[in-house]
Amino acid sequence: MKKRNLLNHAWMFVFAGILIGLIVAAGFHWTYNSQAEPVAVPASNSASTELQGASVAQQLSDNFAAVAKKVNPSVVTIFTETEIKAQQQFSGSPFDQFFGNDFFGQFFQNPQPQGNLKQMGLGSGVIVNSKGIILTNNHVVKDADHIKVKLMDGREFKAKVKGTDQQTDLAVITIDAKGLTPLPLGDSDKARVGDWVLAIGSPLNPQLEHTVTAGIISAKGRSGVGLTKYEDYIQTDAAINPGNSGGALVNLQGELVGINSAIATQTGGFMGIGFAVPVNLAKKVMSDIIEKGKVVRGWLGVYIQNITPELAKAMKLKTAKGVIVSKVQKGSPAEKAGLKEEDVILRLNGKEVHNSSELSTWVSSTSPKTTITLEVLRNDKVQTVHVKLGELSPSVQQLASGEATNSRIGLQVSNITKALAKKYSLPSGLSGVVVTGVKPNTIAADVGVQEGDVIMKVNRRAVNNVEDFNKIMGKTKAGDNVMFYLRRGEGNFFVAFTLPEK
Repeated sequence: MKKRNLLNHAWMFVFAGILIGLIVAAGFHWTYNSQAEPVAVPASNSASTELQGASVAQQLSDNFAAVAKKVNPSVVTIFTETEIKAQQQFSGSPFDQFFGNDFFGQFFQNPQPQGNLKQMGLGSGVIVNSKGIILTNNHVVKDADHIKVKLMDGREFKAKVKGTDQQTDLAVITIDAKGLTPLPLGDSDKARVGDWVLAIGSPLNPQLEHTVTAGIISAKGRSGVGLTKYEDYIQTDAAINPGNSGGALVNLQGELVGINSAIATQTGGFMGIGFAVPVNLAKKVMSDIIEKGKVVRGWLGVYIQNITPELAKAMKLKTAKGVIVSKVQKGSPAEKAGLKEEDVILRLNGKEVHNSSELSTWVSSTSPKTTITLEVLRNDKVQTVHVKLGELSPSVQQLASGEATNSRIGLQVSNITKALAKKYSLPSGLSGVVVTGVKPNTIAADVGVQEGDVIMKVNRRAVNNVEDFNKIMGKTKAGDNVMFYLRRGEGNFFVAFTLPEK
């Protein structure tokens, strides 16, 4: 009996303990749903997430549509017509850079002798001023005899070339029209890699005018592409094709950030790599053409080259950043500011310098008489140098690039480099300048000068480089007799001519 009572008391204590535990646990919210009763997730959570995603996508879509509607009236289709004389050999179409001669050039090769041919071209442009000023590419309008601009509303106008700049592949043309919609110019320096952009133009044929494609800014500051002398391209994956050249690259605020210029391709078609001239560079070129009638460029006065890993190692540099000064031109702004050979230019106005092409573009796109700030590494110490830029003249530019063109005699010459020596099979150690171009129907062509010839003397004076050639030729005047001492293959010979009027 006692044993049974004790057992009953024991169960009472166990029950009481369980009851107290449940009460305490409830007070601290320690109760859990059992596995047999799954946690109820509000259905609105997943649905809300889907709705939010759809809403964001719809907002982006609405933004694209709004920008396209705003920008399209500012983009024009450009038609060009160039007359090709029957006796001339056609050199190719403007689209050879994209597809090669066989694609477009086949329609224009081997002109028939019975008459001249007309080469038709297609491109795009951007209205940037209500007075009819249009930005486009130089290669769209180059050498064109007639230019016609078609607006989105169907109106067509004859266009005139206000000015061109081959070195940035930009051109300014004008039309006499009213009711134009100019496109606001943005700030390409503020554009970021990853920003959404739209490309608008007329690819491939007029029936595809005002095509809008979307993408992002893939990279900025692309140089060394080999398209122009001064390169600072915006790279985008927005689809660009022949005919898009000169069209608009715009941000999602509907502002112009670039002029579409070219694509990189291995197949002849679009491969997701397009290039646009930054609008800040285009603004400088355009304002110079309109206000001064020519593009005015800043001049630093140094020969520079990229720093290779080998150079960095030899100079005991921590990284292969910046560009090295290989020579300072006499009397140049750089010399006056104290720049020296072997200086490594790291930054310009606070912007990091990555290669020589980039630095050249930045300097050239800065107005003369502007003072720039360079950070220079000299003897393992970083120094600050302030340089007041001069103006880059054609003669100075030729010397800096190792090339010279004498339009009076129709001749182009260059310093002898390893690449040119290999191209023209020149022997090592040869002094002079190599002829890289002879214009037909000029004095140089008439006296028999050919591409690949080496000019070793002019008027019995030794020529070692382009600078020597320019100095001697610069002292000649109309009516003077000029004699070249040339080398061609294994033989040397003289040619002489009388210098014509400029």
